[in-house]
Amino acid sequence: MKGTTILVVCTLALALCATAFATTPPADTLKVDYFANANTASAPDGTVRIDNPGTSGGNLCAAIFVFDANEEMSECCNCLVTPDGLRTLSVNGDLTSNPANGTILNTGVIKIVSSKAQGGTCPNPTSPSNLVPTPAVRAWATHIQNSNFTITETGSQDATLSSTEQTELQNGCHAIHLVGSGTGICSCGTGD
Repeated sequence: MKGTTILVVCTLALALCATAFATTPPADTLKVDYFANANTASAPDGTVRIDNPGTSGGNLCAAIFVFDANEEMSECCNCLVTPDGLRTLSVNGDLTSNPANGTILNTGVIKIVSSKAQGGTCPNPTSPSNLVPTPAVRAWATHIQNSNFTITETGSQDATLSSTEQTELQNGCHAIHLVGSGTGICSCGTGD
């Protein structure tokens, strides 16, 4: 009886762990950064640089989600990054110039999800089939500081991508694509 109880408990524990791993996106898939003084007179433009180090074995997508200071998604897009490729995006020109609500941003948050390419392309990150988290993408951003517009650069911070966060990002981007009439779609910059 004791052996049966242990077997049942172990089997149940394995089933719970398997369920948790099946619904939790893999680690190293979400990068988070901020921007400040975007679209500000006399301030330089910030940049975001994205690299695929090639460790996933192929092309990746950098699904980009831009949020305003009120925590609302303003723009989203999905950019191809080939192994050892470098993509450079302008904060003013690529990430904040086409806001969904029409209000040009000055400060906000940028989230980047490293995702699997779909047949060599990166479809809009609006559904689970178009946003398949795959580890590897790296990102850096310049920051325009408040006091005298000094430029600093840092690596984007790793964060845990939960299945809830992934769904919220997809749904927010899907809403932009449905009602935006072309607004709210960022562009992928240069390179790669």
